[in-house]
Amino acid sequence: MNYDCSQLLQMINESSFALDDVTLYLDTHPCDKEALNYYQDVKKMRAEAMNAYQAQCGPMMKDQVNPGNYWNWVDDKWPWEGGSR
Repeated sequence: MNYDCSQLLQMINESSFALDDVTLYLDTHPCDKEALNYYQDVKKMRAEAMNAYQAQCGPMMKDQVNPGNYWNWVDDKWPWEGGSR
């Protein structure tokens, strides 16, 4: 993937919505093979977008922070300060 941070965030939002939607559908249609395949595709798409975002833009979740020698989460501007690289 070669996208900027805002494009990756949009992909994460869209794939997260699709993942939630298909999960709800599968709650009532657990044997729908097409929906199960779609779930796997969207899950993979979201994971790839999350990994790309973390690599290019920094961590989104607490468990993605690599503290190293100090807590680096605050190195960049906060989102309300125009941050997100």
